[in-house]
Amino acid sequence: MKRLLILLTLPILACGGLAESVVSTVTPQTALTVAAAPQTESPPVVDTATASPTIVPTETATSNASAFPNADDYQWTPIASGLKRPVDIQSANDGSGRLFIIEKYGVIRVYENGQLLTAPFLDITDRVNDSGNEMGLLGFAFHPDYEQNGYFYVNYTGDGGDTRISRFQASGNSADNSSEKILLVIAQPYPNHNGGAVAFGPDGNLYLALGDGGLAGDPHKNGQNTTSLLGKILRIDIDNGDPYLIPSDNPFGNEVWAYGLRNPWRISFDRVTGDLWIGDVGQGDWEEIDYLSAGSAGGANFGWSIMEGSYGYDGAAQPGMLLPAVEYSHNEGGCSVTGGYVYRGAMSEWNGIYLYADYCLGTVWGLILSDGQWQSQVLFETGVTITTFGQDESGEIYLASDSGNIYHLTKK
Repeated sequence: MKRLLILLTLPILACGGLAESVVSTVTPQTALTVAAAPQTESPPVVDTATASPTIVPTETATSNASAFPNADDYQWTPIASGLKRPVDIQSANDGSGRLFIIEKYGVIRVYENGQLLTAPFLDITDRVNDSGNEMGLLGFAFHPDYEQNGYFYVNYTGDGGDTRISRFQASGNSADNSSEKILLVIAQPYPNHNGGAVAFGPDGNLYLALGDGGLAGDPHKNGQNTTSLLGKILRIDIDNGDPYLIPSDNPFGNEVWAYGLRNPWRISFDRVTGDLWIGDVGQGDWEEIDYLSAGSAGGANFGWSIMEGSYGYDGAAQPGMLLPAVEYSHNEGGCSVTGGYVYRGAMSEWNGIYLYADYCLGTVWGLILSDGQWQSQVLFETGVTITTFGQDESGEIYLASDSGNIYHLTKK
């Protein structure tokens, strides 16, 4: 099996959506409108030239792995097939053990007790615009109090290709398609770079990953424009305000929490440490994984489009920019990074390892912090186009292939 070990001191270098170009066996300038004007607390005054924090990796006392397991002892076991372009896998964390899987065309399916249920959990194909490869129903997350309120939140492209962030309500294995409450509509100038990830942070706020608006090279320079919501990680309080509250410690007085991203395809929070991981799809040369430790102040600038990864694109590195935790070159054959999760399941030897992949290569890497250094290593060559990872309520890890299969990381 191909192996690659990269040892780097901070800030790190080394790694690479629906891919902007495609390649499958595992034994797999922007208008803003909102549904109602969001309420906002009085924001602090922030010097944007110095807003980006210094990031120090979180070291925990949770017996994180200091070395990688022998990947030959593990496999990606198929558990479901026949899905139509699955792009997200989530758990309700309600004790049911269910997995919920997005089909890009506008459906969420339920995997329960070893079976993929025929009846959809949600079907909004009537309002999802999936006319472009990177458009569709792209991400969702369950409210932390889902068991009590039945709320979950989705990101999809609607009329005109605009991004919509909406709340729905569900009971059992069925969501009410008519319960939609649109929280936020963001105009998209082009059909690509929509991002799409939705995640609740350890602070209870909702985080949204938005691409730079598309085309190539960020023609409207949205990535570095903190008044635009494109090319950003947004942070909103959905439990207060109507339709939401902008938190008082958001750095720019709007929804923007972090900026300088091109097309963040999958974000996740480590369920133990609260650290934020971002897979940001590159332009022509570099794919990257970005990292923010738990408790980091808002205003982090990941560099795009001044930088592509740790290399100059529209310019050179500037003070305050955060370079990738790890990056890899398209010269290695990759085309589009798929961000993943930190493993927190029952296999202790995998504890604390962040897994991520490349869509075209089908390669799965692991990333750990050991002795103050990041280490990234190739673990699996799956032979499938990996669209997303998922994590169940027990911390186990799954991945989906564009061909419609779901796989679970297991010991042989």
